Amino acid sequence: MMKRQNRKGPSILTTGLLIAVLATFTPVALSTPAQAQTSMDRSSTGGAQTLEDIMARQRGEVVPDDFRRQAIGNPDLAAPISSQLGTLGGASDAELFRALRYGESPITVSAQGPAANVVIQDGGMRWLQIRDGSLQEYGGNLLILTLIVLGCFYALRGKIRIDGGLSGVTVIRFNAIERFGHWLLAGSFILLGISGLITLFGRTAIIPLIGKDAFAPIALASKWVHNNVAWAFMLALVIVFVCWVLENFPNRHDLKWLVQGGGLFSKGVHPPARKFNAGQKIIFWAVIILGASISASGLSLLFPFEMPMFAKTFIILNDTGIPAALGLGTLPETLLPHQEMQLAHLWHSIIAFVFMAMILAHIYLGSVGMQGAFDAMSSGNVDKQWAKEHHGIWARELEAKAADAKAAAADDSKPAPAK
Repeated sequence: MMKRQNRKGPSILTTGLLIAVLATFTPVALSTPAQAQTSMDRSSTGGAQTLEDIMARQRGEVVPDDFRRQAIGNPDLAAPISSQLGTLGGASDAELFRALRYGESPITVSAQGPAANVVIQDGGMRWLQIRDGSLQEYGGNLLILTLIVLGCFYALRGKIRIDGGLSGVTVIRFNAIERFGHWLLAGSFILLGISGLITLFGRTAIIPLIGKDAFAPIALASKWVHNNVAWAFMLALVIVFVCWVLENFPNRHDLKWLVQGGGLFSKGVHPPARKFNAGQKIIFWAVIILGASISASGLSLLFPFEMPMFAKTFIILNDTGIPAALGLGTLPETLLPHQEMQLAHLWHSIIAFVFMAMILAHIYLGSVGMQGAFDAMSSGNVDKQWAKEHHGIWARELEAKAADAKAAAADDSKPAPAK
């Protein structure tokens, strides 16, 4: 039997988003039911399932498995070896298989490892049903819907142009290190997103089009790219965080920017903003939080069974009482190594879809959606009028610094007074 996980230590995952995901997937993804139904009389079946159990399961209700989990026999009740029946009567074959399934049977193995003594683990089928079912359906629809919304927005709003026209004068917005971190993060994310989608949708969408033989080298290359480019993504995440974290804390101007929608929906509206406006700050913190979460689950998948995190997270969540308040009951605090991996994969994929949808919107605004925005990350310079309209406070700060520098240079150039 697996030991109860240690209650100490902070959770790696994002609690709020995890609760939302669990509300959707917990009844299917976890082998231990979160809610117990009214106990039924199974004395007539010898502890086996009843017709009521089967009908309840067909209605989608959660049927507790305690009656099977505990029906694993007792070797101490076996007849002594000196009796006529020998050692029969302690546990039947069905009870033995239940003990193996629920991890209640002591198992000795020659191989050492966290998953070596798991003989039966039936959660894989539920994981496969989610992976090939709702995960692909909802994730694919989310990306398609995002593209449709962006297309409609462009058709209605068009490109957001510089109202005052180009001034012909540029100011430095991002230095070389900032741009390197951004493009390393962007390039690695695009490669990870494409290779991940190929891996997820390969059997259902790609193989029917090109066949298994043609897909095999593509799948192999995608796996190699995904596993190795992940390190570049994590490095870029650190660089971006260090470069911009101090400038992305909220301030009093962000609320006004949000109230006016950042001027994205109305021409001639330019709410005040510093170097990063409220929308960019939301993107920044979302990238950092989702990036850290997807990196943690990715590391767990890269090093199987070595970085379990969900049982510890469920313990912390249960202590807060949030799952019970949401009707999820008590989340399982003991998980088999395989269940940890299955949940890590589902979490990794769900975060990836949310991440990709958000980045699609970011790419749109940074390219075809807004005039002059791409220059900030291509050359590092932006037009002065663009800076005044989209980051007015920051533009005035730059002008003040330039004026101070000019005044200081003028003072230095004056001849020293004669003695």
